[in-house]
Amino acid sequence: MDVDGVIPVPLGKKRHKDRGYNQVSMIALPLALKLGIKYIPKGLIRIRETDSQVGLNVKDRIKNVKDAFLANSGHVSGMNILLIDDVATTGATLTSCASALRMSGASNVFAITLARALGSHGISHLKENQ
Repeated sequence: MDVDGVIPVPLGKKRHKDRGYNQVSMIALPLALKLGIKYIPKGLIRIRETDSQVGLNVKDRIKNVKDAFLANSGHVSGMNILLIDDVATTGATLTSCASALRMSGASNVFAITLARALGSHGISHLKENQ
């Protein structure tokens, strides 16, 4: 996989102000530096505030983040992008971000997360098989 740039999933302005930092940037920047890949924090922006995804079902998660992101074509056009997020539950956020990046000319979008949330049946299944 040839990657030209690393982009963290952006927080909304309110969440960023409340928290004081973007936790995903704290993962993406050191990763980009270690891999020797360009870090592009402004390659993707959140253009509208969204509700927290916690507690939402799949349909509502998709609706919540639909068209919430805009990519900067000047930063991503023709590039292979590595999109970073902290947790994947349904993939709705990653899908919405990847769509914005592709619409702005990114050649390919790859995504990684630090963690994968499991549904309740997945957790009980893990406990039963231990």
